[in-house]
Amino acid sequence: MPTGSPFAELPGGLPPGAVLETDQDYFDDETWAGRDVLWVSDERLPDAAAHWLRLYERRAETGLYPLLLDTLGGDDARPWHSREFSPAPVGTIDVLSAAGVLRRFWDEVAAEPEEDEDADIPTGAWPGLAAPGEDGRDPDAVARGLATSLGESRSWLLGLVPAGRGADTLTLAGWDGPVNHTGYTQELSAVVRSWEERFGARVVAVGFDTLDLSVAAPPVTFEHALNVAAEHHAFCPDNVWQGSGSLEEYAKGLVGADRWTFWWD
Repeated sequence: MPTGSPFAELPGGLPPGAVLETDQDYFDDETWAGRDVLWVSDERLPDAAAHWLRLYERRAETGLYPLLLDTLGGDDARPWHSREFSPAPVGTIDVLSAAGVLRRFWDEVAAEPEEDEDADIPTGAWPGLAAPGEDGRDPDAVARGLATSLGESRSWLLGLVPAGRGADTLTLAGWDGPVNHTGYTQELSAVVRSWEERFGARVVAVGFDTLDLSVAAPPVTFEHALNVAAEHHAFCPDNVWQGSGSLEEYAKGLVGADRWTFWWD
C-alpha cells in the first residue's frame, strides 16, 4: 500500500477485503496508476448493513464513507473486483453546479425518444431547480433506516471510499454506472450534493448501474413532487422512459418517499 494511502489505517472489525487500484487496461490514466481507490469486501455479507451502520457513525473519524455495493446480475466480480472504475478528483465536482448540469441533461432528454412514441415525456424549457423539502427528520437516521432495510432484504458487498460526503464517493470511486447517460460521474455527484442539501439525501447503496439514496425531506405535495420529478428525469431518464412512462405518474411515487432509486440502461 503506497505511503500516504487513505487506507493506511483501516477501521477495526472489517470482514476480509482488499484495497483496489484502477485497472490501467480499463482506465488508462497514468495519474491514477498505483493509487488506492476503494476498499471492498471479498464476498457478499449477510451482515453488511451492520458493518455499514458502524462505519457510517465513524466516517468523520476515519475519513472513509461506507457503501452497500451491488454487482452486475450473477457476476459478483463486476464492477468492483474487476476494477471497472474511472476515478476523478473532488475538484472536478467543485466546478459544477446542479442547476447547470440538470439544465444540460434536460435539454438532451426532455424530448420523447423515438422508440417510446406512446410515452408522455415532457418537452419544453428546463423548469429550474425544485424548492428544498421541509421535513424535519434527521438525514442520518433515515439513512440508517434504509441501510437496515436493504440489509434485511439481501446480502451486499461492503465498500469504503475516502470521501467526506456520500455524493463524492461516486466520483472518487470511479463509478461508471451511468456511462450511457454521461461519461462524467462528477456531474451526477454535483446533483447529489445539491440533493443532500435540499432534501437531506444520503448515498447508501451503489450497484453496477443503480443508485439508492435515503431522503429525509421528500416532497409532500404533488406540485412539489412534479418539480422534483423533472430533476429525476434529467438525472436518470430511464426511470421515466422505462418505468412510469410519464412525469406525472412518476411524481406520484415521490410524494413522501424516503428512498430514491435510480437505474441506467
